[in-house]
This record gives sequence, C-alpha cells and structure tokens, in this order.
Amino acid sequence: MPGDVPVIVASDYVRAWPQLIASYVDAPFTALGTDGFGRSDTRTALRVFFEVDRHQIVLAALSALVKAGTLPRETTAEAIARYGIASAAPAPWTV
Repeated sequence: MPGDVPVIVASDYVRAWPQLIASYVDAPFTALGTDGFGRSDTRTALRVFFEVDRHQIVLAALSALVKAGTLPRETTAEAIARYGIASAAPAPWTV
C-alpha cells in the first residue's frame, strides 16, 4: 500500500540488509546500519559510532518528515542540539 509516511529501518548489520526491502515499500524509505565491524567494544558503542543509536533514528525520522513537508526545518536543528549530535563530523564509514 503506498503511503506518504516515512519508513525508517535501523539494523545492527550493514545498511544493505534492510535496503533489500526498500523496493517493496512504497513510501519514503531510510535505512540505517552499522557498515563495518570491529570499531567498537560494545553494541551500544557500535550504534553510536555508526550513527544508528536512538538519537540518530529520531533525527532520521525528523529529517524525513521535514523533507516530506510535514515539519519545519528547524525541528532537525533542535534535535541535533538536544541530543548533542556532531553534525559536522564526517560519515563514520569514511573514518
């Protein structure tokens, strides 16, 4: 069923895994995943490093809603400030 509500999928595995269903979802789709291994000592640290923790999931959802025109752009800036997200940091898979 097609829809306008964004779908955010987060995995402790590579983004390619949840991305496999993207073509079957008729809605805005964002996949988050840990594109690497051995970078962190705990699963929590892994999620933080690869930006798949609860704060990044919220930010991805807010960003998708801003892109859909449902929320004002300032909403993402407020979330970045509230959660202390380093928005200027390079993507983790490039480090």
